[in-house]
Amino acid sequence: MKVELALEELKKGNFILVYDADGREEETDFFIGAEFVIPEAIRRMRKDGGGLIFMMIEHSIAKKLGLPYLADVIYKCSNKWRVFKELIPNDIPYDTKSSFSLPLNHRKTFTGINDSDRALTINSFAKLANKIKNLSSAEAQILFGEEFRSPGHVATCVAAKELLNERQGHTELGIALAKMAGITPVMAGCEMLNHKKSLSKEDAKKYAKENNLIFLEGKEIIEVWKKWQK
Repeated sequence: MKVELALEELKKGNFILVYDADGREEETDFFIGAEFVIPEAIRRMRKDGGGLIFMMIEHSIAKKLGLPYLADVIYKCSNKWRVFKELIPNDIPYDTKSSFSLPLNHRKTFTGINDSDRALTINSFAKLANKIKNLSSAEAQILFGEEFRSPGHVATCVAAKELLNERQGHTELGIALAKMAGITPVMAGCEMLNHKKSLSKEDAKKYAKENNLIFLEGKEIIEVWKKWQK
């Protein structure tokens, strides 16, 4: 029932909070559909979340746009730039591979970092995801390049192809929720922090209650996702 309520909130363009899992990152993130992001949403994530504001992208969209995993870029470029050999991300304590891809700015932004700029980048990417549905990969990448540049100030993360059957990070949880909600499978998120570390689960739940937000744990989403797939 709680997941169903969260899906309704996402359809309305509202925030929900998602905690991944005990023993994993143990972080709670703000989640909102990218298509609904406006400057006020960026401001809230920045002030009340405090972590990295990022986009979660469905694997098929990223594949059509040619978005690589940055970890793969680092591996493949390590022969040309030796420093990449020193930076290979082979010791992530909570996962086998990072889902980060290219950081983006919309070409109509200035620096790309203020609330309006980041909202434009995120909202426009969701619109692009819908525009390219019936385009070839080559056509989609031309359109992508016309609208966006990299590096930029919005981090992007690509969901695993098999979503929660393959990986159970915030990126996959976000895209699974978007698909179940029937919204564009591009989400925006931001980790909740305090002045020293990630906000505790209990404090995140307290924030959710005080601000009338749905709080979900990854295991709740996974349970509903498995039923939804059948």
